[in-house]
Amino acid sequence: MTAPPRQNPCFRFAPSPNGFLHLGHALSALLNAERAKACGGRFLLRIEDIDPGRSTPEFEAAIYEDLAWLGLSWEMPVRRQSEHIDSYRDALARLQAMGLVYPAFLSRSDIKAEAQAFEAQGGRWPRDPDGALHYPLQERGLDPAEAARRIKAGARHALRLNMARALSRIDAPLLWTETGSGNVERIAADPAAWGDVILWRWDAPSSYHLSVVVDDALQGITEVVRGRDLYHATSVQRLLQALLGIAPPVYHHHRLVLGADGRKLSKSEGSAGIRQLRAEGRSPADLRRILGFVA
Repeated sequence: MTAPPRQNPCFRFAPSPNGFLHLGHALSALLNAERAKACGGRFLLRIEDIDPGRSTPEFEAAIYEDLAWLGLSWEMPVRRQSEHIDSYRDALARLQAMGLVYPAFLSRSDIKAEAQAFEAQGGRWPRDPDGALHYPLQERGLDPAEAARRIKAGARHALRLNMARALSRIDAPLLWTETGSGNVERIAADPAAWGDVILWRWDAPSSYHLSVVVDDALQGITEVVRGRDLYHATSVQRLLQALLGIAPPVYHHHRLVLGADGRKLSKSEGSAGIRQLRAEGRSPADLRRILGFVA
């Protein structure tokens, strides 16, 4: 994988076309565009349509329309993940060649059953920073011939990163540069907190972690400005960057826009949708004021 040379600061906004944009997306897009403008950098738009079951052309068209209404412009052409599947496959193949990937066959209900049985005996099953159960470890040592037999028979499976083995390949401390607090900080990454993460699954050609690392490298992204909800995910991405020999960008995790219930907005919350606010007669300047931008 050959990345373009990094020269000017390069920012990106990377929505998924699986729903209409809301105020949280507007905040992230505006921050990226304004920070790029302030430093004479580039601003890119990436459509993360890696999930074919949820992504639609209608939602993609709405993204372009809403961002243009906000007054934003971006470099062309737009990168769409579905057009770059081979890049993710190449990265996955490199990790497989290192012996860091294994097929995993347990379903979510299987994982939940194992965790409940373990905790019924007084144990505490590990969970990732998002609260999801870690994947059980027994399949790390599954006989390759048996795994191949199951796959040939059509068994649904995912490909997971052997976290312990991956970390054993890293010599230097894993750190990232973070500016979200307003200061430049060096943050220690903790990818082990996520367990054996998915890199590929039967119904999608790549995981979020793998595709975002590959995309940012190929697009020469130097500054990742995104919501605080992805702060801990940076640990996994730093590990993949180190394994694949990718120079990391600088990260800036910004505040979230919260709904009436105090939780982060979702695409199903129409009251905070850009299109709904537009329909109510709000202007781009109104949205900027709502989000705290100085006119």
